[in-house]
Amino acid sequence: MEGDQETEVYTLVARKPSFDLPTACPNCLPAYIYLKLAQLPFELAFNSTFPDSDELPYFESGTYVAYNNEDGGVIEKLKKDGIVNLDLQLQSLPEYLSLKALIVSWLEEALTYEIWVGTEGISTTKIYYSDLPWVISKVLFYKQTYLAKNRLGITKENAEQREKQIYKRASEAYEALSTRLGEQKFLFEDRPSSLDALLLSHMLFIIQALPVTSVLRCKLLEHSNLVRYAEKLKSEFLEASSSSPSPPLHSFPSSFPRKSSKPKSKPKVEKTEEEKKFKKRARFFLAAQFLAVVIYVSVMGGGSSEELEYEDEDD
Repeated sequence: MEGDQETEVYTLVARKPSFDLPTACPNCLPAYIYLKLAQLPFELAFNSTFPDSDELPYFESGTYVAYNNEDGGVIEKLKKDGIVNLDLQLQSLPEYLSLKALIVSWLEEALTYEIWVGTEGISTTKIYYSDLPWVISKVLFYKQTYLAKNRLGITKENAEQREKQIYKRASEAYEALSTRLGEQKFLFEDRPSSLDALLLSHMLFIIQALPVTSVLRCKLLEHSNLVRYAEKLKSEFLEASSSSPSPPLHSFPSSFPRKSSKPKSKPKVEKTEEEKKFKKRARFFLAAQFLAVVIYVSVMGGGSSEELEYEDEDD
């Protein structure tokens, strides 16, 4: 694949930008930064049709598509398929494996907690739901918050204990990464890796997308060398090489493989029909999501009532 990189057209499809980030999605940003660190030319396109789909981001070239929810995610898929692998000489090192475990377990867990629970979802509207009606956005927000708590093993009984554990692990991870980094440019001396992409995206999201009152943000800012590292890499790889993104995409690929060629001119009738299909699919998706959550709330009504009573008591 490396010999074909000059002729191939690569596209990364992600959620739209916000907070002065090329994409505000915490799942999409690592893939974007990984491609930038690898200096692989690609186009950036946006998709907001399915706000809570786990397929985003996805990377495509011709008939090749790498989805976020397959084979360990976009970065792992690109490495596995030989599109671009920054870790080829690093992935067997003990240090690499231990740092990766810290980032993809403790820090990812902490970020999930902070986005959906710790900051009460302050940033999520701009990332996922800004194009949706208020009622639908609220329904999807409560659904995703429930799923996040479920993944993190948080219940009403252990919420305080899990919060302390999550923040403690994040502090320890930042300390270990700060010690490892020192004043190096990258985590592994002079070469970028997928771990730099994961860590840099984590830090930029926390610093730029989370409120100043965020506990996780405060813990990160305690490590000045990590902040300098993020600022340098952002300046060199993101700001210096930034280019205008492609026009937004409005739908997911309906089938595999996809076509990468996009004719410049298209008969107006065909375009109108496509737009009607996209809008119909979007309305159907939102209606299905709303109905699913309403059914869930109805079935779990007892638990919801208890939580509301609990909140009222605090008031």
